[in-house]
Amino acid sequence: MRTGLGYDSHKMVEGRRLVLGGVEIPNERGLLGHSDADVLVHAVIDAMFGAASMGDIGTHYPDTDEKYRDISSIILLKDAYSFIKERGYRIVNLDTIILCEKPKLKDYIPVMKKNIADVLEIDEDMVGIKAKTNEGMGEVGRGEMVVCMASILLD
Repeated sequence: MRTGLGYDSHKMVEGRRLVLGGVEIPNERGLLGHSDADVLVHAVIDAMFGAASMGDIGTHYPDTDEKYRDISSIILLKDAYSFIKERGYRIVNLDTIILCEKPKLKDYIPVMKKNIADVLEIDEDMVGIKAKTNEGMGEVGRGEMVVCMASILLD
């Protein structure tokens, strides 16, 4: 058994889409990043790579490479999962937390879980996604950024 932790954060800005778990969420602002800036999927990828001792997301998908500009992070997740499978690992479970003041995410979580479970070839009940606010505190609480953390268990 191998565990991995993942983390990602992106700034909220005007003129960008808000994409979390492969779901485009209506909002006046979105996340700034080289790809679609999906912090949830990025944290999952980092957790997988960490559990397999394969570095981090930036090592495999650098923001200096134009082929990743505006790419769907779900595509990156598929690619990252192929590395995990090649090494003979299977995912036992995945747990995540999204820190986002607004919009409220609870109605989107079932689709996020399905998207991630489908790519990782696991049951949806093996994917935990929790959304929390930061109670108005700090950059997250002021709506300036979204943070995500992920924990994964590989066998």
